[in-house]
Amino acid sequence: MAQLPVLFESNQLLVVNKPAGLITERSPYEKTTVESLAFDHLSSIKKKPYLGLAHRLDRVTSGVLLFTKNKSTLVTLNDAFSRRDVRKTYFAITDSRPPEAKGTCDNYLLTDTKTKSAKVVSKETLGAKRAQLRYQILEESQGKFLLKIEPKTGRFHQIRAQLAHIGCPIIGDQKYGSNLPYAENSIALHAGQLVLQQPINENTPTTFTAPFPSTKLWEKFTF
Repeated sequence: MAQLPVLFESNQLLVVNKPAGLITERSPYEKTTVESLAFDHLSSIKKKPYLGLAHRLDRVTSGVLLFTKNKSTLVTLNDAFSRRDVRKTYFAITDSRPPEAKGTCDNYLLTDTKTKSAKVVSKETLGAKRAQLRYQILEESQGKFLLKIEPKTGRFHQIRAQLAHIGCPIIGDQKYGSNLPYAENSIALHAGQLVLQQPINENTPTTFTAPFPSTKLWEKFTF
């Protein structure tokens, strides 16, 4: 049975480094998901454990993912996410240099349910939602660029769509224009760090960090 890389575990939380390629939530169409693996992990310790999912990452994305071990902690985290009291930092690798070494993307996005993608549209478009993020080039190696990304909003596919809009789609993201191959059901997008504004309790850290994936592409860069 596959095992999840555990970043932190306490009586309240289970924090894992999600592998790219797996969906987050249990599904009748997927034999193995991050949630099912997390439940198996807890079941090896406690009979009939509680498992709450505090947030989600796309199948193609790797990185920090939080689960809770009781309902009250799940409510606390749900409130924190809804108030945007959680700061997320992503890292992406592209093969095109962004127009500026450091910049802001401020667009309106519309979700296309048929193609399951997001499109940058005008502000006046019915159903469009504002999406904001900051990016910074951290390193360049052999024509590849490591970007640090701090989203201010949490729109569907916003990082993928907004980076593609400025001419630098994420490597492996064929849906948004990348021509470079990557691992199956994966793109070079990693949720590297998650910071809670308020601690769960005095013994729980507020910052959770996931190391880069162990692939040749990511090994070109440091974290």
